[in-house]
Amino acid sequence: MSAGFSTTRWSQVLAARDGSDTAARDALETLCQTYWHPLYAFVRRQGYDPDAARDLVQAYFAELLEKHFLGAVDPARGRFRSFLLGSLKHFLSHERDRERALKRGGNARILSLDEGTDAPGLELPASDQLTPEEAFERQWAWTVLERALARVRKAARESQGQAQLEVLEPHLTGDAGRTPYSEVAEQLGLSEGAVRAAVLRLRKRFGRALRAEIAQTVADSADVDDEVRRLLTVVRPWQKGPP
Repeated sequence: MSAGFSTTRWSQVLAARDGSDTAARDALETLCQTYWHPLYAFVRRQGYDPDAARDLVQAYFAELLEKHFLGAVDPARGRFRSFLLGSLKHFLSHERDRERALKRGGNARILSLDEGTDAPGLELPASDQLTPEEAFERQWAWTVLERALARVRKAARESQGQAQLEVLEPHLTGDAGRTPYSEVAEQLGLSEGAVRAAVLRLRKRFGRALRAEIAQTVADSADVDDEVRRLLTVVRPWQKGPP
């Protein structure tokens, strides 16, 4: 494990599994708040309506955070994604009644969720034949990608490069309707070669942001590359266009 990697959120949780560690609890809560959408997608695919699914995910997080959450962490499950899905399945196997889920979540510490609205792209079309596990992985992948893109956008704002980023971003995300390089060059007052070089730099920045985001959810730096490959495999069938 590389120096500094052990301070990432999931590694922090794993390191404190045998004791009481406020920082580890805070790290776990942050991870849960960040990645609740994939769990919601999984529960929806189990046949629950949106309200019931939100209640169940809320109750799951309340139980995870209020009880002996560190004792449930298995160091062999080095990826937070694997732990999260496994522990949710265990929770649902003991939580089939919606009213019981509401009761258990009602008196516990509640996470701040996106109440009253679903995240863009969260509700999968009825025609999709995804299993609950596939729905979870798809939403997990898009959540990671969106957070990596948010990192790039934040850096662009801080460097006064937001205007250029808005023009170049479709070439990063693979939007099918993206503007040809020649038109982008004219819009930005650059040569077409300069635009291509700018897109290449943007993709590299996005790649670093993606790896940094994934690093927060694995226990070993050696797992980052595997997670990136898995994420791209999951996302590719639903890409809006070629990269």
